[in-house]
Amino acid sequence: MVSFEDKVVFITGASSGIGRSCARAFAERGARLILAARRLQRLEEFAVGLKRKPGKDILLLKLDVRDQPAVERAVNGLPAEWAAIDILVNNAGLSRGLDKIHEGKLEDWEEMIDANIKGLLYVSRAVIPGMVKRGRGHVINLGSIAGYEVYPGGNVYCATKFAVRALSKGMRIDLNGTPVRVSEVAPGMVETEFSLVRFHGDKERAGKVYQGLTPLSPDDIADAVVYCASRPPHVNIEAMIVMPTAQASATLAFRKPQ
Repeated sequence: MVSFEDKVVFITGASSGIGRSCARAFAERGARLILAARRLQRLEEFAVGLKRKPGKDILLLKLDVRDQPAVERAVNGLPAEWAAIDILVNNAGLSRGLDKIHEGKLEDWEEMIDANIKGLLYVSRAVIPGMVKRGRGHVINLGSIAGYEVYPGGNVYCATKFAVRALSKGMRIDLNGTPVRVSEVAPGMVETEFSLVRFHGDKERAGKVYQGLTPLSPDDIADAVVYCASRPPHVNIEAMIVMPTAQASATLAFRKPQ
């Protein structure tokens, strides 16, 4: 198992799903964790199970990445022993609805754009200068198959994930000549709270998304993130698309009859 002993890993959206699995995977490999999410209580409950020493091995931040001043305060206000972030996992994001573009809800659009694009930018802008100054660092952005294929009803969500893909490429171009690496991990269907959030808490509708097939788990994606982060310094995984075997594209998946 690759060790990340004493490396500082900052993960956004760490209270559930992929972010939570990433936290566990890095913790198992000895990393020191800065875990950020809006739901501090869930972070606290999760942190207990990680058996990391509060203040030494783990630092919890109640943070909404859509709030730029809060992001800036959080990063600039890190204690000295936590300020040298080695790995940033930009995981926070969400999807809302599957409405046609002419029937879309403006509040859904704003929420996706603010979290998936602006939030990623705010955190990256706050963290990357320190990486450049120190001459080391790795930014891993969580994209999606939706950033490679547009599907019916996916309009704005797909647009935000296309933006993540473009921003990841732009970061690599702008950071060329520095030792700072940038990777994008783009999952297909992963069984998390994603669909529950997309359908505004409709459990029945969310459950149907994964019926008849075996989707990816958050741990599968955490494994991909750790793989990217564990390559030798001269190797950068530019992009990794990870799909369940039953899924061939954003719109094509084989489902066993129920």
